[in-house]
Order: sequence, then structure tokens, then C-alpha cells
Amino acid sequence: MSMKKTDLDRLAGIKLDGQMRGAPVLGRFGQGAAQLVDRKEQRRLDSAAGLVPFACKLPSDLTQTLRERAAAHAGGINGLVAELLLKGLA
Repeated sequence: MSMKKTDLDRLAGIKLDGQMRGAPVLGRFGQGAAQLVDRKEQRRLDSAAGLVPFACKLPSDLTQTLRERAAAHAGGINGLVAELLLKGLA
């Protein structure tokens, strides 16, 4: 049984919509797309490096101070928090 043109157009639209909702393409015309690592791969890399996710709730003024200091820190927010925790626990 052949499909009507309207059915084919509708299915093509659904397919296109699904592709658009996928992972975003980074950079101009996808030049940075090769640098994108999916979540599972990132978790595997973090696990191999001995990193463990650690979530906590902090006051907003403290998080703003952390963000400001992390901008100048070489390791970013993760390196800064690790350094401060090591100093605080020592």
C-alpha cells in the first residue's frame, strides 16, 4: 500500500524534528563537533581519572564567590573546590 504525499511529508517532518532535538553541533558549520564527548564517554573518562561526582547545596553568595575565583584558577571550578577542600580538611 502506497502512502499519500501528506503522510510522507508528515513522517519527514517527524524525522527532521527528532534530528533537531538531538545533540547540538558545536562551532561554525560543525567544526567543533569532533571535540564533543557524549555523557557515557565523559563518565568513563572521569572514572578512569579517579573522579567521583559530589553534589551539595551552597548559599548563592558563596557560589558567586566560587565562580569568580574559578575564572582565574587553572583547574576551573572543580580544581578550585578540590584545592579549598584539601586546605580545609588539613
